[in-house]
Order: sequence, then C-alpha cells, then structure tokens
Amino acid sequence: MQSQASTGSDTLFKLWAWFEDNLKTIVIAAGIFVVVLFVFSYYSYSQKQKEITAGQALSKVIVSSGAGQQADAYLKIAGEYPATLAGQRAQLEAGAALFTTGKYPEAQAQFQKFLDTYPDNLLTPQALLGVAASLDAQGKTDLAISAYQRAAGQTGNVSVTGSAKFAIARTYDAQGKTAEAVKLYEEIARAYQGTTMANEAGLRAMELKMKTPGAATVTPAEAPAAPFTLTK
Repeated sequence: MQSQASTGSDTLFKLWAWFEDNLKTIVIAAGIFVVVLFVFSYYSYSQKQKEITAGQALSKVIVSSGAGQQADAYLKIAGEYPATLAGQRAQLEAGAALFTTGKYPEAQAQFQKFLDTYPDNLLTPQALLGVAASLDAQGKTDLAISAYQRAAGQTGNVSVTGSAKFAIARTYDAQGKTAEAVKLYEEIARAYQGTTMANEAGLRAMELKMKTPGAATVTPAEAPAAPFTLTK
C-alpha cells in the first residue's frame, strides 16, 4: 500500500514539475486554441448571415422583378454573395432569365461561367443543360447534341437526364434520323413511365414508326424550351 502511495506521489510531483516547466508553452497553446475557436465561430456566424441575406435578396428578385430586369438583379446577387448557395443559384437563374428573353449567347455565357466557377456543384447538371439549350436555340445543332449528351450523362439528376435525351431525340427527328429518334423516344418512355415526358415520348415514337420511309419528311426543329425552372 505504501509503495503504491509513494508511486502515486512521485507521479504527481513529476507532473507538477513538468507543468511548471512548460507553463508558458501551455498558456500560449491555450491562447492559440481560443483564438482559432473564436475565428472559426465568427466565420461560421458570418457565413450563415451571408446565406440568410443572399437568400432574402434572391427571394425578393424572384417575387418582385420583371422578366427584363431579372437577369441583372440575379447577376448582382451572384457577384455580391459568390460563396453562398443563394449566390450560386442566382448565377444560374441569370442564365435562365437571359434564355427566356431570347438572349441565347448571353445565356450560354452565364451557364458556362457557372460551370467554370463551380464545376462540382449540385446544380452543375442544370448548367450543362442550359449550355446545351442555348446552343440549340442558336442553331448550333452539332454542338448542342454534344452538350446534351454531356448533360444526359449526369445520372444524379433524373430530370436533367430525361430532358437532355428528349432534346436529342427531337433533334434527330427534325434531321430525319428516324431510327435514332425512335430508339431514344422509346428509351425515355420506358425509363420515365408515368410522367408527361414519357407519355409524349411514347406518342412520338409511335407516330414515327407508323410513317413509311417514303412518306417520312424532315420537319423544322422546334424551338428548345427553357432549360429548366428553379424558381417555382
């Protein structure tokens, strides 16, 4: 018992001696930890406040701005709050607003800017679809198909994948590539059963298959629809 008590006392004295010898180092380390904790807490708080402010600004634009003014308003938010989710979404909304008003080259530039700035963002699939639709609207068919194919490869977003495939099928249909169009339409009809897109794809596939080769005609390509709507 005495030996154990003696050992415990020796250990305590050694720890106390070490503490006294290293007191300055301990105080400095503790001070650094407090400063780091404060800076982290302040940054987290500041970032949260920016998210709230950016979100409020985005909501205000969505509700109150006219279509002609939305693009500039969205770009302002994107520029002021680039590190926030609302700011990133505003960048994408700017492209959508430009597309809706027929400014296709400008819309393409904004979608591409989003991809260049946020390549691994959750909204990347929508931006890819936006680039494709903008090229399509400018009549750059080959580039549009390639862009739609990239968007279709975004398997994490079913809506984008389906929309991209449908756009490719529509383009093949307009080019008179009936077999390719039918194949894609039928693929969409199977993959998205029960949706409006699947029903329309099924009908188009049926119509094309009913045509005889001699009666098949190349129809003008339909104007691409807005690539997506985030504000609903």
